Formats: sequence, C-alpha cells, structure tokens
Amino acid sequence: MSDHVELYTIGELARRTGLPVRTIRFWSDSGILPPTGRTAGGYRLYDEAAAARLELVRTLRDLGIGLAAVQDVLSRQVTVAEVARVHLRAVDAEIRALRMRRAVLSVIAEQGGTTEETLMMHELARLSAAQRQQIVDEFVEGTFAGLDLDGDAGIVAEWMRELPDEPGRVDAWVELAGLTTDAAFGRRLREIALAGPQPAPGRDLRAAALEHVRPALADQVAPESAEGLRILDRIVDGPQQGPELLAWLETVADARVERYWELIATLNGRETAPPAVPALQWLIAALRAHSRPVEVSGRREGT
Repeated sequence: MSDHVELYTIGELARRTGLPVRTIRFWSDSGILPPTGRTAGGYRLYDEAAAARLELVRTLRDLGIGLAAVQDVLSRQVTVAEVARVHLRAVDAEIRALRMRRAVLSVIAEQGGTTEETLMMHELARLSAAQRQQIVDEFVEGTFAGLDLDGDAGIVAEWMRELPDEPGRVDAWVELAGLTTDAAFGRRLREIALAGPQPAPGRDLRAAALEHVRPALADQVAPESAEGLRILDRIVDGPQQGPELLAWLETVADARVERYWELIATLNGRETAPPAVPALQWLIAALRAHSRPVEVSGRREGT
C-alpha cells in the first residue's frame, strides 16, 4: 500500500478549481486555507483535504458569506446552518430593498415625473415599515381628532391604518402617502365621519346602486331620462328624506376615499371591491334631475 499523498501547488489548485491564483494566495495568507507543507524552495503545497476545504470556502463566498464567518465555520465555532440562517435574513433584506428600488424605477420609467417627484418617491420607498405605519397612523389620528368614533366608524378608522410590513407595490404606497398629505382629502374624511350613517335604515344603498346603476352606466342611460327615473325608483322608495339623502350622498361619494380603500387592499394583497362611486354619482345626478322628496331603503355598508 502506498503512503504517497498527492500535493498541489497554488497554480495546480487554480487550474483544478478555476479560481485565480491571487484569490487562493489571499485566502491562504488570511489563514483560511493553510498549506499542508512547502517545497524545498518554500512554495506552498496543499493536499486533498485542503482542496476540499478550498471548495467549501468558494461555495460560502459565492453565497456572499464574509471571510470572518467562513473562518468561524472552518474552525467549528459555528455551523454552516447557523451562518446560512443569518445570511438568509440579510439576503431577504437585500431582496426587499432591490424590489423597492425596481418598483421605483418602474414607476419613473412608466409615469415620468419631475426631479422633485422622483426624489420624493425614492425617499418614501426607503422608509421602514414602522415609519410607513407612523405616517398613516398620524394621518388617521389627526383626521378624526376630537370625534367620537363609536361602532362602525371606529372600526373603519382602524381599517384605515392597516399596512403590511412590506408594501408589495411601491407605486401604491407612494400614492397612498400622497393622499395622507392632502389636506382637502383629510377634511373630506372628517366630513364623512360627521355625516354619520345612511339617512334611512334598510337595504344597503351601495349594493343597490351597484346592482341597478352599473348596468345603466354600461348602457349609457342618462340619469335625467325616463329610464333613469325608473332605475331611481328601484333604488329609492317613498316620498320622505330625499334632500337629506342627496346631501349625504354628495358628502360620501368621493372618488379619493374609494381610491384610499383600493390602495389599502392592493398593499395588503387583497382583491379590491368593485368601484361604487361612479354609480353613486349617477344616483346623485338622478336625484337632482328628478327632484322630489325621496327616501332610501337601505343602510350604508361603506363607500
């Protein structure tokens, strides 16, 4: 049985592994790949175990693990699994950052914008989850400050705060952040809260409008027409409270509010509800055109 152990020079290891000589020499100088021995001329030699160690070092480095962590693995201070878990968290954070960067670039490429808008979008995208949540929390608290939000109103206010840890769509987050800085939007939300529930209980007005008005919109039925009146009669019933209902609708049927809910749903990965504001605005026009005292048979579920 032969006791011969095959040894390799740095150049031979480089040819065997495809790694540059300078890289192997650097790792050897760093103590990560100590030589097995030396030639009579002082050149470093490495055995098969060292070659296998070199392959492990290369794998860990290809995965982005730092030299200090590699040394800890090789010296058995930590396991590969422990290092991998730590590095996985770092890679996940980097991926999230790259996704945000890509989303910003995508929005800019598709929508353009001024230099100021681009800078704002970039800064908003860099916010942490806690900072994003703080922006929304402060907006909701400031909008409804001093109001008694009992029952459904309180639940709705809490829903308005709902944000995921990481927004899946940076364009949606940027648009949402823009709404929270819109003073007119905040005032409208406060007006809606003060308007209270639908003037008359019973059938849900939003659902009724979607059921009867959406087909009318698709068929381009004019709200002031005779057919518009027939559709109105299917939704509104009775001679009472017409002006009150009209005033309530004019307050709550706001496209910006509906867009806020769409953005919240988008950010949380939920399906968005069908838009109701176009139908409600058609209903407002019909009520104005066929001006008469009317009463709705429905209770608002929310617009």
